[in-house]
Amino acid sequence: MMTKLILIAPLLFASLHVGVAAEEWRYTDGSGQTVELDEVPKRIIASADAAAGLIPLGIRPVGIYADSVVAQSKPLQGLDLSGIEIIGSVWGQIDIEKAAALQPDLVIAEYWPMDGNWSGGEVVTGPESPLRQLVPVTGPTQGDSILSLIEDYEQLAASLGADLTVPAIEDAKRAFQAARSEFEEAVAAKPDLTVLAVWAGEDALYVAATEGAAELSDFSRWGLNLIDPENADDRGYWETLSWENADKYQPDLIMVDDRSEQTMATALAQPTWTTMRAAETGAVTDWPAFWLRNYAAYARELEHLTVAIKAADQHLTD
Repeated sequence: MMTKLILIAPLLFASLHVGVAAEEWRYTDGSGQTVELDEVPKRIIASADAAAGLIPLGIRPVGIYADSVVAQSKPLQGLDLSGIEIIGSVWGQIDIEKAAALQPDLVIAEYWPMDGNWSGGEVVTGPESPLRQLVPVTGPTQGDSILSLIEDYEQLAASLGADLTVPAIEDAKRAFQAARSEFEEAVAAKPDLTVLAVWAGEDALYVAATEGAAELSDFSRWGLNLIDPENADDRGYWETLSWENADKYQPDLIMVDDRSEQTMATALAQPTWTTMRAAETGAVTDWPAFWLRNYAAYARELEHLTVAIKAADQHLTD
């Protein structure tokens, strides 16, 4: 009997080993569709946002497509991109030949429910796109919380084999938690402070709707009193104000979309920019608009915003 058990045990172990090696991978994405693969994907092409969520968790894509040149890409700043092929640096465009040469198993992007599109738009990741003909496209939803989105990336990374207990990840999470606590304390100390988030264009000033930006929703949830536009556009992101009407809202603090340095320069060039008292007095700070995807970046931006909140006059526009 003992001999039989000894002989059977290796066979059982071999059987289990084969089962693990051939483990199927299943993921239900932000659009509600489920992607199933025969094996856990290893060769991943990611949008810049998805890469910013995955790389700090130990998942390195073989290729990235971005909406701008990498040197100017806010989500990718500070990340080690060595050995990663850049297959696109303009919104809605990728080099499909480079993508195919990478022999990808999967594309990870983000689903934007307000637009009904995936990162990169219809041409890059739509149902008929060349990229989707290569491999499936999947990923989390760009919803109403950056914190929830980061947690979604943690779950996705774990399914891809990431070890979320490594010290660097845990340290980044602790730094974020500390920065969030300080932010909430600063906000609580100034209950009357009002804040306006904007993007400045040559043609108009665009006032951000809280529900249209996940980080603004987080800030609001944590106590920040954001001024919501009265008439957001049909996509739910902005109210457009002609520069003649830039003073429609009078916040104590203005946050300016920081995805491009040109945005602040455009605002400062407008004569009516300073018709807002906050702009006139320099009560202006950065808004990390739409690009936060990991704990380290979120902690850094919360610390920056907390400094601005502490310096702001909550009775500026009384």
